[in-house]
Amino acid sequence: MPEIDESQLEDLDAAADRYAGAFAQVAEGQRQRLREDFVRQALPFASRLARRYRRRGELNDDLEQVARLGLVKAIDRYDPERGSFTAFAIITITGEIKRHFRDHTWGVHVPRRLQDLGIEVSQATTLLTARLARAPTTSELAAHLGVGGDEVAAAQASAAGYSPASLNAPAGGDGTAEMGDLYGLPDPELSLVDDWATVERLLCHLPERERRMLALRFYGNRSQSEIAEELGISQMHVSRLLSRALSWLREAMLTDIPPRWAGEDSDHRLTVVTVAEPGAIRAHVTGEVDRDNAGHLREALLAAVRHGGHRLIIDLVGVPLLDAAGVGVLLAVYEAARVRNVQVRVVGLQPYVARIVAVSGLGALLDD
Repeated sequence: MPEIDESQLEDLDAAADRYAGAFAQVAEGQRQRLREDFVRQALPFASRLARRYRRRGELNDDLEQVARLGLVKAIDRYDPERGSFTAFAIITITGEIKRHFRDHTWGVHVPRRLQDLGIEVSQATTLLTARLARAPTTSELAAHLGVGGDEVAAAQASAAGYSPASLNAPAGGDGTAEMGDLYGLPDPELSLVDDWATVERLLCHLPERERRMLALRFYGNRSQSEIAEELGISQMHVSRLLSRALSWLREAMLTDIPPRWAGEDSDHRLTVVTVAEPGAIRAHVTGEVDRDNAGHLREALLAAVRHGGHRLIIDLVGVPLLDAAGVGVLLAVYEAARVRNVQVRVVGLQPYVARIVAVSGLGALLDD
């Protein structure tokens, strides 16, 4: 630290005493001039204090401005009865400079406690390195300072926040690349953000069961057999339901207004209600038909055939799903009705069920 000539200190203290005495005796209008004269006289002293902190990453002009601000504060707060002005000015000016470094020179925000601890860790590192003839460990620094190892590690990490490297710094000798160019790569999934948001919105339009199945399959990574066991249905039924839900999602992704969900007004449970009509029996079927409940549908329709009448109308308007077992039921009912000379017609097919019936070769059962 540069030494200050004692004669200068004595002269500054003497000047401060003269200033304080004159300041108390002159009128209010003359005090400002006295204050300005004393500030000009003490400016070299503030500049010498500022030079102590050169080469620490701050411009010399900025440090000198901060030191001068501290000098003005020292003059305004000086009380001759409390001792030497020079000692008071040194404390005030250096405190102002240190506060400037703490509040304005850190590249990132670091709590005051970590800043102070970082200084202590740096000083302890120098001391222990000289004593141990090697770099001290974190536990040795913690024991020396009487703090926890985690706090020492946090203080060491925070020290890097004082002057972080700029992303605009040159990264190569030719100067064409910057440090920021070395971090991060184009994200190929960025373009999918809109699709993810759309799918999330469309999932809310699906029934709770389908949403749960999709979550178990694609988020829970569950197999179709595991999903079937949890929901109490067959694995083939799970496969069909997943296929139908994914087909609906694909179609909905391509339209502004989500299409109607097939079967959204129907119950998943299968019900068969037969109603007698003139010369016919109409069987209203509601619910999904699969291997698990095809037997119930077979018994109900065969009972309607045996009941009599010349015509059996199978109304499937409330059936959103029909699998191979359901197709087998229709074939069995058709054969049983043919033996009894009962005409069988299927009406009210939803689009998905109509495609299943058509590809199964049951066109003869469809009512034109």
